[in-house]
Amino acid sequence: MLFWISDSSCCMSCQMRMCIGCVDLESPEQMEEEIPVVICAAAGRMGAAVAAISSIYSNTEANVLFYIVGLKTTIPHIRRWIENSKLKEIKFKVVEFNPMVLKGKIRQDASRPELLQPLNFVRFYLPLLIQKHEKVIYLDDDIIVQGDIQELYDTKLAPGHAAAFSDDCDLPSTHEMVRSVGMQNTYMGFLDYRKQAIRDLGISPSTCSFNPGVIVANMTEWKHQRITKQLEKWMQRNVEENLYSSTLGGGVATSPMLIVFHGKYSAINPMWHIRHLGWSPDAHYSEHFLQEAKLLHWNGRYKPWDYPSVHTDLWENWFIPDPSGKFKLIRPDS
Repeated sequence: MLFWISDSSCCMSCQMRMCIGCVDLESPEQMEEEIPVVICAAAGRMGAAVAAISSIYSNTEANVLFYIVGLKTTIPHIRRWIENSKLKEIKFKVVEFNPMVLKGKIRQDASRPELLQPLNFVRFYLPLLIQKHEKVIYLDDDIIVQGDIQELYDTKLAPGHAAAFSDDCDLPSTHEMVRSVGMQNTYMGFLDYRKQAIRDLGISPSTCSFNPGVIVANMTEWKHQRITKQLEKWMQRNVEENLYSSTLGGGVATSPMLIVFHGKYSAINPMWHIRHLGWSPDAHYSEHFLQEAKLLHWNGRYKPWDYPSVHTDLWENWFIPDPSGKFKLIRPDS
């Protein structure tokens, strides 16, 4: 079984059960009103998911249902954290992801091994996790939301599009940041154009890439186009042919999505994905620009719960200390 769900809205102490057994709780009318938000809670960075959830919950009146995805060993920790903090009021399902589904699909040659963690690939399997919802939001854990998540959920997807993303060339205000730290924002930074299989795609290497850390997805289209199967195919081809790797630009989770969704995705409002905050400890946005942003993303090595990092005050506004004391912020004076 790929996902198992323990449903807090059913009973706080219920045991881990098969997906289908714990999901069918609300009427169709209630389901339509819910905004499903998927966030992963990974070992060693669980405070990130907590801060992300806290920021979303604090900035909306919408009926949000959080799908909090973890591995078997981490689920008890995140559940206790939520139930013993002010987040106990949120509506959530805790979901166990079975990493065996990835066996044989990940090439073990990354310069950043954290990009190979199983939860990085949860976004590939959204329809298997979300059984009842037509539209879903997926968010990386290293984000905070400053706007009303209802606005992001209302993103329009064009007919035939299974998902919406943010183009890496979409916001002039970020271009200076990209240039200053030497980031790639084209397909050349993610795919190895020396390989024939990549050249055969017919995609120009100068095509603007997109960032899959914030996704608004249409589950009907995703299933109809067999997106998950397509993504798995390009994972397996990479194992066999080394078509991309995290030594290039964005890691092994981004590259297959760039291939599968090329020319077939809608756009997210740029202010709903201000990213690159974690790319360099020396690169800063203006405070005014950051205050106007709806969503901030610390993609890159330098995370706001660690040191060094930038704009940590904006992230710490939403962080809730771990009641167990296991997760601690890393700061210069700590």
